[in-house]
Amino acid sequence: MFSPAHIARFNELETPFYYYDLNLLQQTLNACKDAAAEHDYHVHYALKANFNPKVLQAVQATGFGADCVSGNEVLAAVDHGFDKRKIVFAGVGKSDREINAALDADIFCFNVESVQELEVINGLAGAKSKTARVAIRINPNVDAHTHHYITTGLEENKFGINTWQLHDVVSTLKTCPNLEFTGIHFHVGSQITDLDVFKNLCIRVNELHEWFDRQQLPVKVLNVGGGLGVDYYNPDTNTVADFKNYFKIFKDNLLIKAGQEVHFELGRVLVAQCASLISRVLYVKNGQKKNFLVLDAGMTELIRPMLYQAYHHLENISKQDIDQAVTVNYDVVGPICESTDCFRTDVAMPESFRGNLIAIRTAGAYGEVMASGYNLRNRVQSVYWGQQELQGI
Repeated sequence: MFSPAHIARFNELETPFYYYDLNLLQQTLNACKDAAAEHDYHVHYALKANFNPKVLQAVQATGFGADCVSGNEVLAAVDHGFDKRKIVFAGVGKSDREINAALDADIFCFNVESVQELEVINGLAGAKSKTARVAIRINPNVDAHTHHYITTGLEENKFGINTWQLHDVVSTLKTCPNLEFTGIHFHVGSQITDLDVFKNLCIRVNELHEWFDRQQLPVKVLNVGGGLGVDYYNPDTNTVADFKNYFKIFKDNLLIKAGQEVHFELGRVLVAQCASLISRVLYVKNGQKKNFLVLDAGMTELIRPMLYQAYHHLENISKQDIDQAVTVNYDVVGPICESTDCFRTDVAMPESFRGNLIAIRTAGAYGEVMASGYNLRNRVQSVYWGQQELQGI
């Protein structure tokens, strides 16, 4: 993953920073695009995973649409050249300001999550003499078998409309002259590695699809969301996800009628592996029961391990300075004044020393975008490897 040229350049830079492999990013985007094209599927990139400008530039150039969950994400997609006809706006709590901005941008569709939201969008669209295209986000009550913080498709979650509310949805749609019903939308969770989850989703989509047809509301778009996971444990061997088998699940199990489109909203799986958080060892603290590596990166730069108990592979990349055969168990921690500021506990690593570079792998999704200025920390910077050179901003 990291060549001597990488390490030499990294040693010249102030840490911590996010390192982006733009070549790997493009390889991943191309693999997804090619696999989706086999079935004429439409892919929208979920901006919440990573809205780094160079990432957005690459995604837009590949031809994907944009899945947005805030008004500012909608504006960012527009500013980065995404086709407005490929921008969708989801989210359980869209403000009037955000809805108006999306109406002004004439985006493709709002993914609506409550009856009241339908009424609000109808009123705001009517005030502008516009018609808003809407899809109904339905809670399919499908268990994603993932961390409970990133499960979104169960009845206990705040997202989507439960099936017992659908009669109210139909009644409301038929009384809202400024809404155009385009389809139905689903999203059951994130970091899903069990493909049977998507088979179960297809079964529910088929049932609900038929239900809407019986209500004389023909479905033009089936939006099945995203959620495909990545391999955090083996970033160098399972670098690009198996998009062919992922899309084949839907090809084999989803009932599609003539003229219908199938849309996906993928985020993590497109960007996670292309970035690592590069940090430096500030101090080594040896104790009787614990040994600590204190890094200059912490929860302000990457909060996933602290928030979700998420695993990230840690690698001492100062290979020329250390004996790889000598290992020590460390708690790898950050500098933030919180006990929870710990990346991993009791992890076996080569014996490490002050100044060694530590790569925290698979950090391209929900890393930089969740960074904060807690403790008045400087905002984390990014560098990029692409076209055979390292660039910094």
